[in-house]
Amino acid sequence: MRVYGYARVSTKEQNLSRQLVELTKYVDDKYIFADKQSGKDMDRVEYQLLRKIAQKDDVICIKSLDRLGRNKQQIKNELEYYKSEGIRVKILDIPTTMMEIQEGQEWLIDMINNLLLEVLSTMAEHERISIKQRQAEGIAVLRSNNNGNGIGRPEIEYPSNFNEVYRQWKDAKITGVKAMELLQLKKNTFYKLIKRYEEN
Repeated sequence: MRVYGYARVSTKEQNLSRQLVELTKYVDDKYIFADKQSGKDMDRVEYQLLRKIAQKDDVICIKSLDRLGRNKQQIKNELEYYKSEGIRVKILDIPTTMMEIQEGQEWLIDMINNLLLEVLSTMAEHERISIKQRQAEGIAVLRSNNNGNGIGRPEIEYPSNFNEVYRQWKDAKITGVKAMELLQLKKNTFYKLIKRYEEN
């Protein structure tokens, strides 16, 4: 059995020292793997190396669950992988995972792993529901801003003097440039409004 440690920060500018200090209380520093990379996925050099090296009955220590990654479903998948491989994951911030297991009480590891997975499953489900809710609220706001005409930018209002200026421009009494100036519109907006006006 070997005890490994894993530390991660999201950018090269961030410091690993706080995590390393905590991990060296439980792990020989030559067995600590560390990445300075975002947790958006599991494709990290040191982490993938640790994953290949760790074997049945080994232990992996991390400071907190989010050091594995920031996507709760991916973290859950990783914990399930370690469980299936007989590798124990200890999380310094979750005391129950740090308990010493006596010989013959291996069932406790399963219980702890199952509890972790259950908590993560619940968190991942809440996260999915929350994302869907935020998306639905965002769509509702867009629709209300657009008078129910579907999603997109709210329609540009016609300036109050549009009819008069449009007629002058159409009758060639003023140039397009002058019309834009009178309406205080940019070229693209001016021609969009004309297109909409003439289609209607």
